[in-house]
Amino acid sequence: MAKEDCNILIVGVGGQGNILAGKVISQAFVAAGYDVKQSEVHGMAQRGGAVSAHVRAGEKIYSPLVPETSAHYILSFEYMEILRYLNYAGPQTTALINDLRVDPPSVASGGMKYPDDTLDRVKQKTKNILVVDANKVAREIGTERVFNSVLVGVLAAYLPIKKNIWVKVYKELVKESLLDINLKALDAGLALAGR
Repeated sequence: MAKEDCNILIVGVGGQGNILAGKVISQAFVAAGYDVKQSEVHGMAQRGGAVSAHVRAGEKIYSPLVPETSAHYILSFEYMEILRYLNYAGPQTTALINDLRVDPPSVASGGMKYPDDTLDRVKQKTKNILVVDANKVAREIGTERVFNSVLVGVLAAYLPIKKNIWVKVYKELVKESLLDINLKALDAGLALAGR
């Protein structure tokens, strides 16, 4: 049976773990038998700058970059980052947004104002929006550092990949000492999506 194309954009700021999230998602698709292409843009990652990962999966994928207006999913690690990538959204897009605000240097210095209309702007592109507090859930599990795995779990609830594949990929990509807490975070994210 042919694999349906799936275009995913993972966006956030440096240090949030979105590059690891992109690797986990890519490897899960590979393990599920998809052709996968991935691209990462690190920007000023070390300074809290924008970081994005494109993941494209399907029967046969030719380009690693998600075309504009063609994202099936945008996984945003904080509110403002999704605004930078709204040109990738269309009516078919599901926007999964972490309920977190990270002030960029321009806002922290008082030079600009943090936008307070993020959700209204996203709703102009798509009605499929889920906002979750992945950081709070990760703290409840034991450490906020695994909020990226909570977000992977939220996205995983929407994807045609069985849970055992996600577990296998985590075992391959995450240090053994951190595996248990990341798998708990994955489970919490799956539950948070309510699907």
